[in-house]
Amino acid sequence: MTLSTARGAALERILPLLDPPPASTGRSPGYLDLLAPEDAPVPSPAQRVMEWTLLPRIYERIWRPVGFNLAKGWPIGPDTAAEHALARDWLGLGGPGAAGLPAATVLDVACGPGNVTRSLAAGVAEEGLVVGLDLAAGMLARAAEDTTAPHVGYVRGNAVDLPFRDGSFDAACCFGALYLIDDPWGALDAMVRVLKPGGRLVVLTSRRPPLPVSGRAAGALAGRAGLRLFGDREVTGFLEGRGLTEVRRRLYPGLQFVGARKPVPAARP
Repeated sequence: MTLSTARGAALERILPLLDPPPASTGRSPGYLDLLAPEDAPVPSPAQRVMEWTLLPRIYERIWRPVGFNLAKGWPIGPDTAAEHALARDWLGLGGPGAAGLPAATVLDVACGPGNVTRSLAAGVAEEGLVVGLDLAAGMLARAAEDTTAPHVGYVRGNAVDLPFRDGSFDAACCFGALYLIDDPWGALDAMVRVLKPGGRLVVLTSRRPPLPVSGRAAGALAGRAGLRLFGDREVTGFLEGRGLTEVRRRLYPGLQFVGARKPVPAARP
């Protein structure tokens, strides 16, 4: 199977998950483009940075490893490989090269150039499907260019208005982007909506400094740039309020790793 054929097969497998299935979609860059120009939200200053032409080419090698590892407390905190392994574990996926990988359907919201998407796909059997969604066309083009796995496909869409049917995915994650989204609670609600009962959710997002003075100052500066710093109980409290179970978190100096599970409805007597 050629790379273009593999991409096409993955995109065809995404179509039945869409609500409603589109009559036509743009695929020339290697992803499904579901956003009309008038539907794209106005980007914040931070979101404009993510759309820089150069950023997709330095994101995985420089931008993300340096910034995120420092925010996780490098050299004490987990590196990128450990972070991805934790995500696969909390999402109920397997390890790269392991036998008996689950044939799960996984959604990576705000996937950027696909580094997390590909890491998740390493823990999913080829009978499964991993879908990366992002708003930035340049990021998606880079993601499609760098992805060879036949069970990975990409979609351009809005994280707050996910274009998928209810209960389409076994697992969903959002790594390093919730604080960029204008309506983060709407994005979390959308992720919960598209999860199957029993499906798992993982979020890696910002953490506001716990000291009152520094926390307020950091929050104000971040707000001017279009970023949001979440308190230690904001994300977990929101998920608990939505009825999710097995809510847990790991706190780092500037980031927090949150996991939860969508409950399975009780069987009727």
